[in-house]
Amino acid sequence: MTLKLYNSLTRRKEEFRPLDPKNVRMYVCGPTVYDYAHIGNARAVVVFDLLYRVLRHEYGETHVKYVRNITDVEDKIIDAARANDEAIETLTERTAAIFHEDMAALGNLPPDVEPRATAHIPQMIAMIERLIASGHAYAAEGHVLFAVSSWPEYGKLSRRSRKEMIAGARVEVAPYKKDPGDFVLWKPSTPDQPGWDSPWGRGRPGWHIECSAMSEAHLGESFDIHGGGIDLIFPHHENEIAQSEAAHGKPFVNFWVHNGFLSVDSTKMSKSLGNFVTAHEVLKGWPGEVIRLALLSTHYRDPLDWTEQRLREAKQTLDRWYRALREPAGKGQVSVAGTAVGSLQDDLNAPLAIVVLHELASEINKTSDENKRATLQSALKNGATLLGLLQRDPATWLQGERSIEDGVIDKRVAERATARRERRFADADRIRAELAAQSITLEDKPDGTTIWQRNWGH
Repeated sequence: MTLKLYNSLTRRKEEFRPLDPKNVRMYVCGPTVYDYAHIGNARAVVVFDLLYRVLRHEYGETHVKYVRNITDVEDKIIDAARANDEAIETLTERTAAIFHEDMAALGNLPPDVEPRATAHIPQMIAMIERLIASGHAYAAEGHVLFAVSSWPEYGKLSRRSRKEMIAGARVEVAPYKKDPGDFVLWKPSTPDQPGWDSPWGRGRPGWHIECSAMSEAHLGESFDIHGGGIDLIFPHHENEIAQSEAAHGKPFVNFWVHNGFLSVDSTKMSKSLGNFVTAHEVLKGWPGEVIRLALLSTHYRDPLDWTEQRLREAKQTLDRWYRALREPAGKGQVSVAGTAVGSLQDDLNAPLAIVVLHELASEINKTSDENKRATLQSALKNGATLLGLLQRDPATWLQGERSIEDGVIDKRVAERATARRERRFADADRIRAELAAQSITLEDKPDGTTIWQRNWGH
């Protein structure tokens, strides 16, 4: 089965055919570093990390280039730095470092390239100059604006009406605009704002031109996949298409891939609504793998309602899988991820891949053939690895890092086993209850052995 992806541009699922199978290129809009990333932002990172893993599996690790930018010049950053009474560079470095730490804790691979907007100002200026020269942009009162009327295909991604686009863009009414829908490529900076010299005076770039310039710098004028949250379709990605294709006179991106909203009580999670929880906060109470599985439990294009119950279910699932990997096994056969791969090739159907892993865990628990168990465990491990899961040692996951306390628990488990053999069931039950009070769960096996698990986290 070949990889198929839903293309937001054509609004259908299509077979993915890269421009160059030896150089598969993907760009994803990264964070604006002024505050902690909320869990909805984290969903996008996890989704495109999954796509990155699948592409590497399909085409080879050295044949895929993943670029995810950092926006480190933007009005929200200026406002946040002023509110915090700190330098902009201090704010952006601090929040970028937290972002990297939190996303790594969720099991995400780093992108191959992580360009920063402030390091690509010359490329942005050059692109703006090309747009002016070709009649697609104009300078006015220190600003440079893209003339949407000059691009007949404007709106082809969002497929909105002219009225809807103007309303959706929350356009600024300004006397220097030729058209209300024209969007800013460059704007002037006051002395207390960050700015760079340009042919139009000291200023800074608009948001949309940043991604067009950075993607061109690292992936070329045309590439395979551009990703981001569904909220970026308009105006951000619509504007990227217009300015990039107008500047280069060729198609910009073949596949546009967007993940759905994350909601709380069926309302979109957003900082503007104040109903958000940050990934940093959630990581204080839950292991990163639990959060990752919870984010993958719904198909990436569907809305996902964020609840504590979803996290609890993800923790229980991972416990079950890790217990299956801990079962003794023979040599068996090295297995690929099998049907889990097929599920992910069908538009990254992670929920179906999770079902496959559940079935493998069940088969592991049922079989008495240790060689067959080894083959099944290999399939479970490889399939989960493609999802970015089951990356820890099973004993460490289930019991935590070994400590002096664990030796005491081992001793009590052995004493209980002796009590059971001697049919002192009241003593055995008392030891179980004592351990349960310490959040230790016991599991008795058919052969008489007992394994224990610490219920850490939640």
